[in-house]
Amino acid sequence: METPGLVVHGEAAPFSTALRSLVNNPLYSDVRFVVGQERQEVFAHRCLLACRCNFFQRLLSSEPGPGVPSPVVLSTVPAEAFLAVLEFLYTNSAKLQRHSVLEVLTAAVEYGLEELRELCLEFVVKALDVELVCEALQVAVTFGLGQLQERCVAFIEAHSQETLRTRGFLELSAPALLPLLRSDKLCVDEAELVLAARSWARVGAAVLERPVAEVAAPVVRELRLALLAPAELSALEEQNRREPLIPVEQIVEAWKCHALRRGDTARGTPCRRRRGTLPREHHRFLDLPFK
Repeated sequence: METPGLVVHGEAAPFSTALRSLVNNPLYSDVRFVVGQERQEVFAHRCLLACRCNFFQRLLSSEPGPGVPSPVVLSTVPAEAFLAVLEFLYTNSAKLQRHSVLEVLTAAVEYGLEELRELCLEFVVKALDVELVCEALQVAVTFGLGQLQERCVAFIEAHSQETLRTRGFLELSAPALLPLLRSDKLCVDEAELVLAARSWARVGAAVLERPVAEVAAPVVRELRLALLAPAELSALEEQNRREPLIPVEQIVEAWKCHALRRGDTARGTPCRRRRGTLPREHHRFLDLPFK
């Protein structure tokens, strides 16, 4: 009776090194990509990409015609991120960099590379800081990466003031900003949060060429104006006349909380203090200690 065969394994490192040498190597390449806004030419091998990734299998399914085939244009992925994806497809490993990992993550999600996506997510969580976290939050919201969104929101809650001053905060989309403004755990006072929201809306208005109030409309309701002292609310109301940001009825609701001076009537999100809310004399009427 013939004995069953035995699977033996050679050294993995030389195999990986050999395959890595083929990344962006024109030797034996049978497909070219033009990637990113810089339109960098990248060489690859059809059979390897097709067997490793369903996205590329579909993309490269048609047989190339005679002569030199036209390059495949992928304009939305930066060259550095695309080369990291290729490295992973060729060797099952990739060198991730803090400055480009979110672009690699985006490509991994779009190309359906689950293992690379998880590796990128692990890297991002470890690398989170005030400069990276808003960009990571935007990616998480865009692609429905719930766990990453939770980690980003938690980081911002703990480092609120520093994060609000970053360029990344000003570039958040409205859907990405909403979970922050809805949080009770932000370590920032409401007056500072109103200023940050105005700055965010101004940037969006300039980019989109739309009025500030229109840009702010999806998120501004989450500002808790009743937490502001009467003098602060009056100053905000005057500024709002000069540069509309907040609906008039929302300001009226805040004044109503002051007029009633009753915590049971004022209960609800618009009057609930955040972790970073500075104490004001009228807060004793709200009777809503942070929990």
